Amino acid sequence: MKIMMVSSEAIPFAKTGGLADVSGALPKALARLGQEITLVLPKYRQVDEKRFPLRETPMALVVPVGQHMEEAQVYSVKMETNYRALLIRKDAYYNREQLYGRPNGDYDDNAERFIFFCRAVLEAARLIKPDIIHCHDWQSALVPVYLKTLYRRDAGLSKIPSVFTIHNIAYQGLFWHYDLPLTNLGWELFTPQALEFYGKLSFLKGGIVFADAVTTVSRKYMEEIQSAEFGAGLEGVLRDRRDDLYGILNGVDYDDWSPDRDPLIRAPYGPQQLSGKRICKADLQREFGLPVDERNPTIGIISRLAEQKGFDLITAVMDELMKEGLQVVILGTGDEKYHLLLGALAQKYPEQIGLKIAFDNGLAHKIEAGADMFLMPSRFEPCGLNQIYSLKYGTVPIVRAVGGLDDTIADHLPGTNRGTGFKFSEYTPAALMETVRRALGTYHDPEAWEGLMLRGMEADFSWDRSAGIYLQVYQDLVRKKNSASAHE
Repeated sequence: MKIMMVSSEAIPFAKTGGLADVSGALPKALARLGQEITLVLPKYRQVDEKRFPLRETPMALVVPVGQHMEEAQVYSVKMETNYRALLIRKDAYYNREQLYGRPNGDYDDNAERFIFFCRAVLEAARLIKPDIIHCHDWQSALVPVYLKTLYRRDAGLSKIPSVFTIHNIAYQGLFWHYDLPLTNLGWELFTPQALEFYGKLSFLKGGIVFADAVTTVSRKYMEEIQSAEFGAGLEGVLRDRRDDLYGILNGVDYDDWSPDRDPLIRAPYGPQQLSGKRICKADLQREFGLPVDERNPTIGIISRLAEQKGFDLITAVMDELMKEGLQVVILGTGDEKYHLLLGALAQKYPEQIGLKIAFDNGLAHKIEAGADMFLMPSRFEPCGLNQIYSLKYGTVPIVRAVGGLDDTIADHLPGTNRGTGFKFSEYTPAALMETVRRALGTYHDPEAWEGLMLRGMEADFSWDRSAGIYLQVYQDLVRKKNSASAHE
């Protein structure tokens, strides 16, 4: 199949979060299954042109945005993993310091930037003629809308089905209704049945309503977002689409995340030889300026520092955690509130808390390899990747039983040889603290702890299975479209 994958970010080109990991890894996995993949994303300033031999293509796109036409160049790069990436260049929109905004908020013209991107994708699709278009998150959500409206009579595009993936329903691409004319869509679509969401224009809602199939990144999250607690106001729309809704768990790329061949950690190790993990732990303790002591249980956290990730719980129990004699290392950036709170705690407990407010991929690998446990007490978590990385590195996850955390971690009960981590359900400091103490109890039983580590290291969350499910969804949609066309 000719599959066009559309995302606003993808490794190795540009990244702000897990969307980039998925958008970079899924094309590789589909290519391994013999599919012809074209990944399309904006050409940001962050793209390292020295690393990638970008070649300007003959595609000259002319894109309508409201009452004016915008031109764009398209660059191509053939990836080593046997797929092609197309980068859409429009410097006025994408040659900026960050992908989506400044530290004090989103760019004011984000609606226009990604309206342009969606239209440019479709102009490119006219030339590429894919069998299916797979769009990710709100930044590409208008592509399915356009396919069913402005392009529905376009001979080259009208029969192409679309898949839309929700990575995090909390981020919806909401804009004031005065931006609707920029889309060139009619006001008849500004209704609760289409693009209107409490008086605003919702890109994400458009993708959900108009795509031929809607997916999200774990089975549990698919169920959760159909409820008022997790649906962010779109639960009714999702229940209406339940027959076309799929929960497909994200995979991870073990080429990048595997301790037996990770170039970013101090010593390699694996299930048959765990001694390298002790070396990595000492290296991690030195990296954060903590006492080097193999006996101290060390908890790692790599996260956006925000309430969604459970930092209200973490900061509430930190004094109590310190009484357990453990160490905590934290890496991430996020809300200023948590920068300040965690900074104060790190000053209060300099021998036990290591903190780095940054995005640092190398240090993230060191934490996964050197920590004994990994903490993710999220309020909600569509899939989560770090808990899966942690399993491979023998770093036992402590998670809240929501979304992909619940799907990927099996709870360990004392005295059993089952489970890969520790889970709690109630979103309270007491529940978190009780679960950490349960993990510490097992940690102090070396034989039980090693069994827990090994079960996690042997778990397989590679992309191949998930890519096969996506491919089945694509094939079913193409068959349905072809069958419908044959009966017209």
